[in-house]
Amino acid sequence: MFEELSLKLETALKKVTGQGKLTEANISDTLREIRRILLDADVNYKVAKDFIENVKLKALGKEVIASISPGQLITKFIYDELTELLGGGHQELQINPSGITTILVVGLQGSGKTTFCGKLAKKLTEQKRRVLLVAADIYRPAAIEQLKLLGKQIEVEVFSIEEKDARKVATESLIYAKEKNYNTVIFDTAGRLHVDEQMMLEVSDIKSIVNPNESLFVVDSMTGQDAVNSAKAFNETVNFDGIVLTKLDGDSRGGAALSIRSVVGKPIKFISNGEKLENLEIFYPERLASRILGKGDVISLVEKAQASFEDFETEELEEKLRKNKFDFDDFLKQIKVIKKMGSLSSLLGMIPGLGAKIKNAPIDDNALVKVEAIINSMTKEERSTPKVLNGNRRKRIARGSGTSIQDVNRLVKQFSEMQRMMSSFSKKGLPSSMRNFKFN
Repeated sequence: MFEELSLKLETALKKVTGQGKLTEANISDTLREIRRILLDADVNYKVAKDFIENVKLKALGKEVIASISPGQLITKFIYDELTELLGGGHQELQINPSGITTILVVGLQGSGKTTFCGKLAKKLTEQKRRVLLVAADIYRPAAIEQLKLLGKQIEVEVFSIEEKDARKVATESLIYAKEKNYNTVIFDTAGRLHVDEQMMLEVSDIKSIVNPNESLFVVDSMTGQDAVNSAKAFNETVNFDGIVLTKLDGDSRGGAALSIRSVVGKPIKFISNGEKLENLEIFYPERLASRILGKGDVISLVEKAQASFEDFETEELEEKLRKNKFDFDDFLKQIKVIKKMGSLSSLLGMIPGLGAKIKNAPIDDNALVKVEAIINSMTKEERSTPKVLNGNRRKRIARGSGTSIQDVNRLVKQFSEMQRMMSSFSKKGLPSSMRNFKFN
């Protein structure tokens, strides 16, 4: 979402880079351009105005020491202010230390609310919580079935009843959760097409019934300032505790994400950047600020890798690399790990300096699917001993995988080059930086 904003900010900051010091004139010129960029990105007018004033106050009168350029210094001020704008610090999900933790999920229809419930349930089960999903959306056709489908994918039970009474659903689900010893209950409430008085009264009543530890408002980041306005209206009625930003992988300008926390006064707790159930991140203001300024987010990238690798797999892979026994089966395992981490574009966007540069690059996640198909069409012998892959075998693999011989040849060549590189490491010993690096 922020690639275009990042690129424009980078261009604006280049104008002050190389100048001897920060002056009122070059600060004003740079910030005037940044203010225009923020407004173009659909950031709330008052939020943009206050942001620029705060950066200006920090920048004026600051001397530039020899090791820091004016561009670096003003970038630091903008980073600090962006972090503050987005909430200042990370806000934990409130968990009931004794008894059942109840989480109420509200939002407009089409915001990705039901999918978020599934994603949150998955994340909490991975933290060893016993989660029950509650289908309290009794209006939208197939809403209950959608939640049940999500629950089946992550092996989480979904509570529902035949009666079209959301208040009764909420009441009976709590009794059921207590009987079955669930310690976490997530309520998927009906999405509103607009702020309807009767529907708002219903969600207010449900909140009174479940007395949630967390009330989360799910908002579609693609809807711009409309998202901010609906958040204000919901907050006045429900007084929610936190915000969930969905569809951050879209092409909108990002104004809602930058405005909503400041306007509503409630912290952003989660961000969702894809349709897969794995695509949910705990929100850290400083990390998003870094990504917006093109500095990447290496910490989140490493955390994704940690979550995807098991300790025994890491040790096993290291041993195979050391003995130069890395084969196509191992390669297939690594592809599956990468796919669990998210889309290739989202992963590359976390690498410093790459976010804006890959905006229009043709990054095709289906390339991994093609590689998987080719490897799956190989025999056990061919995977473990690629040297046996003669012309006839490659033709058979191409037919079996629905790819071309050129695709198969390209993969085998790339794999051979990778093996040669790994072989040189195994003979010389892994570099110290790689030997000492472990996910733990």
